[in-house]
Amino acid sequence: MPCGLVKGHAYSVTMVKRVRVGHGLLAFFKNEVVPLLRMRNPWGQHEWKGAWSDSSEEWAKIGDTERGNLGLTVEDDGEFWMSLEDFCRYFTDIDVCRVINTSALTIHKTWHEAVHHGSWTRHAEPLKNRCGGCMNHKSTFLQNPQYLFEVPKEEDEILISLQQRDMKVHRSRGQGENLTVGFALFKVERNRKYRMHDIITQQNDATSTYINARSVFMRVTLPRGRYVVIPSNFEPGHLGDFMLRLYADEDSECRELTVDTPRVRCWTSLVGYPQMVSQIYIHGAEGLQNQDSNGGADPYVIISCERSSVRSNIQKDTLAPLFDTRAIFYRRNPRKPITVEVWNSNSVKDQFMGQVVLTADLNDRSEPQKLQLRKRGSQAADEMPGTIALRVVSARDLTAM
Repeated sequence: MPCGLVKGHAYSVTMVKRVRVGHGLLAFFKNEVVPLLRMRNPWGQHEWKGAWSDSSEEWAKIGDTERGNLGLTVEDDGEFWMSLEDFCRYFTDIDVCRVINTSALTIHKTWHEAVHHGSWTRHAEPLKNRCGGCMNHKSTFLQNPQYLFEVPKEEDEILISLQQRDMKVHRSRGQGENLTVGFALFKVERNRKYRMHDIITQQNDATSTYINARSVFMRVTLPRGRYVVIPSNFEPGHLGDFMLRLYADEDSECRELTVDTPRVRCWTSLVGYPQMVSQIYIHGAEGLQNQDSNGGADPYVIISCERSSVRSNIQKDTLAPLFDTRAIFYRRNPRKPITVEVWNSNSVKDQFMGQVVLTADLNDRSEPQKLQLRKRGSQAADEMPGTIALRVVSARDLTAM
């Protein structure tokens, strides 16, 4: 190109500076600054010839001290300066290389790192197959490795990196092409411990781009909850190895999900094995009774089934909370109902605000329901102020969800 840049070529940004224009006191009082970037051509030649290039007249506008601080040299060494305005005009894409600080002995921000090495492998049995392709292939997508992690804070910034093996070493044998890879992120039930088998009942929070690059990166802010990330190839049946890294502000307890259903234990014959699986999604509530002196409440829900329970996040100062909470139960006795209780959080003692009792049988087909809150007791107990919106799905097949 006439400006000295090589079209379609990659350059490195080695420094960014705000340079004060002028000499001596004039520069101080004028307070005019120009944002500059120091660029490097990895080839070592073909430098930028425009404004702020090595021999351009713009350098006469700044003092010797400022030039010394920048380390300005006039050599054809492939390194040059250019203004931010010109940088934005000529360059189209930027890749940011992050150096993640995971050290415990530092004054700077640290990240908790989780690293997992996995493989996309083929198996004739669907429950053991691990190369199902991307979400376009709905019948096989969940036949991929799955990794569960927690967000314990109210909100946290999560960094996810998927990296595949460098295939350049195989190019001499005609096998040096990268796989087209990416990953999908799902918010799942607060108590999920087993692999996902149905994406319709889950919430897809984010999906990365699928690209035949060595690594794919995503930066996302997530609310408190439990999540599953699924790395995959774009097309099913492609095999390969990968490394998945996850960075969070607190320990995410990231682990691979390898088991499909509850295991048969030595005591299973005594306590029984699950006969049904039920998933319940609590959307929110409306018209709750005032609990605070300012006319509000801090509600949360507790979902209980047999001896298990799941608690939602507390929603501050609202009578129409959005809970957005899921729970899954593997039920030994399907005749026992599922109970959803609404409580008001209080520093002294939490107050009961009402409940609903659900049979959660096979007749539930995931249709949304809005139910009246009632006092403790049966489904016919006296009403209490407020309604709750929810959805229930049940199945005999424990791998249905």
